[in-house]
Order: sequence, then C-alpha cells, then structure tokens
Amino acid sequence: MKEFFKDWKIHVLCGIMVLAAELIGKHTFTFGPISFTLYPMLFAIMIGVVIGIFKVVPRDMMETSASYITIAVLLLGARSASTIGPNLGLIFSSGIALVLQKLGHIGTALLSIPVGVLIFGMGRSVVGAGFSISREGSLIIVGDQYGLASEEGLGVMGGYITGTLIGTIVCGINSSIWVNTGLFHPYALAMASGCGSASMFSANIAPIMEAYPAMAEELYALGYSANTFGGMVNIYYCLLLALPLSNWLYKVLWKVRGGKKKDLQQAAK
Repeated sequence: MKEFFKDWKIHVLCGIMVLAAELIGKHTFTFGPISFTLYPMLFAIMIGVVIGIFKVVPRDMMETSASYITIAVLLLGARSASTIGPNLGLIFSSGIALVLQKLGHIGTALLSIPVGVLIFGMGRSVVGAGFSISREGSLIIVGDQYGLASEEGLGVMGGYITGTLIGTIVCGINSSIWVNTGLFHPYALAMASGCGSASMFSANIAPIMEAYPAMAEELYALGYSANTFGGMVNIYYCLLLALPLSNWLYKVLWKVRGGKKKDLQQAAK
C-alpha cells in the first residue's frame, strides 16, 4: 500500500496546476484578420516553469513525474480517435497528401542548423534542436541516441519548451493568416495543421474550424489524422534521414566556422 501511494505528491501538485490552468481558461486575441488562442495547457506549463525556477519541488520528483507523460498522452489519443472513426473514408481518400506533406519537415534542419552554427556559434545542442520540430518523438530519439543529459538533449528540450510556449502563438497567427487568404481548400489547411504536436495542432486547427463551422468535425478529423500520422512517421523519418543529415550538416558547417576537432569526433558517433 505504501508503494502505491509513494507518488501522491506529484498527483496532488499536478491536480493543483491543472485546476489553476483551467480556471485561467482559454483566451483568444484578435487583431484584424489575425487571431491566436492561449490554451490552459500553455498556462500549466508556465506554472511548471515558475515552480522549476524557484525550486519548489525537488529534482527527483520532477524526474519521476516524467514517466506519467505517456499515460496522459494515451487519454488524449483515445478522445481524438473517437473523432477519426466516423471520417475514415475522407482520411483514406487523402492518403498521398498526408504522406507527402511530411517531406516538408526537412526544411527545419536545412534552415535552423546553418543559422545556429554560423550565426549563433552553437555546438552539438544545435543538432538536438534543429533536426526536427522538437516534439515528443524527437525527445525519444535524442534520449535513446545521446541521452537527454547530453548537449543534444539540452537542445531538443529547449526546442520542446520553446515550441510549447511560443510555437502555439505562432501557429495560431499563421493559420489565421492563411485561412483568410482563401488560397487553399479548408481540407488542405486542416491537414497542414497537423505537425506532430498536440499543442501546436490545437492552435493551428482552431481558426480553421471557426472559419468553416459546418465542416468542423471533418476538419478536425483530417487535422488530427495528419498530426498522428506525422508523429508516427516522424520517428522513422527523423531517425533514418533528418538526424544523419543534421549530423553531416553540423560537421561541414563546424569546420567552416573553425570549431574544435573533439566536437566533430562526437558528431561522428
């Protein structure tokens, strides 16, 4: 019984954080044709950041709480799967589009790593931060390949937190702009909203569903399918293509910058 209740402090603290975030609620900001929404998830993370900065909880408690992320994600997946089921026909008919759009993620490495190395002089952390969009699948890959305590781990964790805090706002603004241009079909916008991140997807899809309320269920199903598909495919894509490319690009650019040889030897591992 004692073993069963050993993590009770974590659950109580999470309950308080969730309650506080829900009381703050969802807030939408509109500036002409541009809008973005701040969700309770964002406020929960901000509370967690403050708790971490002021060391309100011990480090071992933080490390233990990480194992509960998988359980929380399963609940989110079950809810979203109930929306996908009634729209499977529409999803299958869009199959090739869902596959091809993931190839666009290669631009993340091609843009961010040169900027990180040549302009900001970043070391190995730029590989962790730049080979993907730094979401859950990226954490798994970097943790397995290098360990989250490594420089690469520092980079991917920095990208993960930054994406949650700032990325949701950027995604909401971006979707608002594109949905108001009328250049793309709402199905295309919905599929593009699924980038492999729950928080970014929520921010992306909200303006699209608001613009086309009669198609809201279909749009959500397409967007979540793209998001789920992106999360699954990105693991293999990142492991087999993006990460090797990022390591190679880092080695080339680090030599151009005149970096230390030991960093290149680590990159070759």
